[in-house]
Amino acid sequence: MPRLRRSTKQSNHKIALQLEAEHRSKLAKGEAGIYEKDPAPTLTAFARDFLDWAKTNFREKPKTLSFYDNGIRRLLEYQPLASLPLDDKRLPERLTGYIAKRQGQGLQVSSVNRELQVLRRLLHLAVEWGRIDSSATIKMLSGEHHRELVVSPAEESRYLAAAPALLNSIAIVLIDTGMRPEECYRLEWDYVTWINGRYGSMLVTHGKTKTARRMLPMTQKCGKFSRLVGRLLGVQQRAGYGMLPQRADTLNLRLSRNSTRER
Repeated sequence: MPRLRRSTKQSNHKIALQLEAEHRSKLAKGEAGIYEKDPAPTLTAFARDFLDWAKTNFREKPKTLSFYDNGIRRLLEYQPLASLPLDDKRLPERLTGYIAKRQGQGLQVSSVNRELQVLRRLLHLAVEWGRIDSSATIKMLSGEHHRELVVSPAEESRYLAAAPALLNSIAIVLIDTGMRPEECYRLEWDYVTWINGRYGSMLVTHGKTKTARRMLPMTQKCGKFSRLVGRLLGVQQRAGYGMLPQRADTLNLRLSRNSTRER
């Protein structure tokens, strides 16, 4: 006897059971019609919805959005996978061919795994939205190399001595506060104060996670640098705060990932 499986679209288990009982009652009375299951979308078709979802949810996180956009673009370049319905049993087989192709192009295991993560998230979203009943298991490749580097004080000194002025300034803030680059680029002078802590503090308002908002104490070196930049830019210090309501990237410093990479 054929079985019908549909979502109640409820997060409360008790309500879901009530809706199930109500539907069973309608079936017994012959009031419920027969549902035709919609065919599963292909990877190409659902990729558009997936990217729309990513743009909506990660508008303030350009690196995450770029990660998903690049991953989808690479996946769609492999036509045997792009044209396949998401619930097709041949998906693992086609995925093996995709992995072989990417590795044949010289990609490292870590790069291939990032693209597999995008596919896995896409399939999970398709399940959440009811486009498919279940997703194929996407396993990451083994053998990924993780690089860890601890910079010694001597290496830090040599780096700062050789770095251009812009990169030197940014490096001082990043090293002494532990901020991520994008958190540093978002700093405004209203977020810098010299009255909290021994040498002042900086307020991080945006970051990679929800808990990224935090107050960071400045070291002596970072505090001196901030005061120097404030004086050079004509910042009026009132009640200990820099009163220039402008972002760092509008002060002709060109603070961005590309500008720092060029240096």
